[in-house]
Formats: sequence, structure tokens, C-alpha cells
Amino acid sequence: MDVVTILGSLGPFALVLIVAMVFVENGLLFPFLPGDSLIFAAALLAPMLHMPWYAIAAAAAIAAIGGAETGFVIGRRLGRRLFHDDARVFKTRYLEETEMFFARWGRFAIVLARFVPIVRTYISPAAGASTMSHRLFSVWNALSAVLWATVLGVAGFLLGSIPWVASNIEWIMVGIVVITVVPIVITALRSRRA
Repeated sequence: MDVVTILGSLGPFALVLIVAMVFVENGLLFPFLPGDSLIFAAALLAPMLHMPWYAIAAAAAIAAIGGAETGFVIGRRLGRRLFHDDARVFKTRYLEETEMFFARWGRFAIVLARFVPIVRTYISPAAGASTMSHRLFSVWNALSAVLWATVLGVAGFLLGSIPWVASNIEWIMVGIVVITVVPIVITALRSRRA
């Protein structure tokens, strides 16, 4: 997948793609979208897209907030009934892992989860299914979304001026995915040993 060509061909409409993917990844329980790497790549390519990197980060933050709020409402209304052991995407195991993460890190879990791909998707419905107040969730959700989008936007903007980074964006996107998935793999290996 040539991200440079895809985003470049969309121009300013690339923002629509980013917003849609970030919203779905953060709220509609579909954890396999490249939100992190897409924001990074778009910020890196911001001049080609004819928009400032901070507009990309702001749009991504708003989409992440809206998506997570949607996930919270889904969790509040459907709770554990949405998840099943034999499901393809809504596996009970994913919800349980997210709840353990939530129990271990408390409110700060909402911020940490934003940086971990699969956990990011399930933390909102887990919080909704829990006893956490919607107001408290909303505050931490907004803080984490702004922090997440800003970090990725700034990284893409700053690294975009380095020629090697600009010419190897696909590999860097793969690296971002690998780096964000490594904690999940380590946790899974530790739990198997235990």
C-alpha cells in the first residue's frame, strides 16, 4: 500500500478518510484500522495535502473523542452482552483483557489505552459497562485524544523534514504498528507463562 500516493491523490479529502478511520477505530469496536500511522503519515505529508499538520491533529482528536464517546454509550447500553467467546471481533477475551488493563491503571488507563491499538478500541465500552461516570470518562477521553493526536501530528511534522523519513514512510508506518503492538504481545506471553 503506497500511503503517499493514496493520501496525495485525495488531497484535502484525505482528512475525511482520517476522521472516518479514527472514529471507527475508537468507537465502533473495529480494532484493526491504522489510526496511529495514518495520522503520522498525514502530518508528515501535510504540505502535499495543502493543510497544516495541526488541522490534521485537531480533526483526528475530535474524531477520537466522538468515537470513544460512542463506544462508551455502546458499553453502557449493551455491556457484556455484546461480547461472546466465539465471536470474530467482539471476543470476550478482548473485553476481559481491557478490563484488567482498566483495573490496573484506573482512570489513567483511558490515556494509556489511546496509545495501544486493540486496547484503544475496547476501553470505551469497558468503561461504559463499568460503574465509571460518563462525565469522568468524557474528561479523560478528551485529554487522551488531544494528547494522542498531538503527539502523532508533531512527530509526523518534525520528522517530515528529514529526507530519509519522507522517502521511507511505509516502513515507518509498519514500525509504528509494531511498536504499539509489542506491549500487547509481551502481556499475552506473560499471561500464558503465568
